[in-house]
Amino acid sequence: MTLADPTRRRIIASLRNGERQVNDIVREAGIHQSGVSRHLRILHDAGFVTVRADGQRRLYALRENPFRELDAWLADYRSLWETRLDRFGAAIGERRKARAADDKEPPR
Repeated sequence: MTLADPTRRRIIASLRNGERQVNDIVREAGIHQSGVSRHLRILHDAGFVTVRADGQRRLYALRENPFRELDAWLADYRSLWETRLDRFGAAIGERRKARAADDKEPPR
């Protein structure tokens, strides 16, 4: 998957604040220019990034729609995991209460 790569996620994080040139992304993401260009091409081909010419410069920006689609798809899974994590948290809380009660009992 396009977003599974940690380098591409760093590039996306760099673009969250708006349009950036490749050199800006290189500085912010801490990746060599050739790597940034390669990952930007992958992100562009997958539809996550747009590129716009501004004279000699190329400005990259995130496209909102793919992220909205991803968020909608994840919503079902998010609610499933939140329910499971809530149950897990409740079980841990009960275990802590039981342990605290055991610690308060006088020795026999």
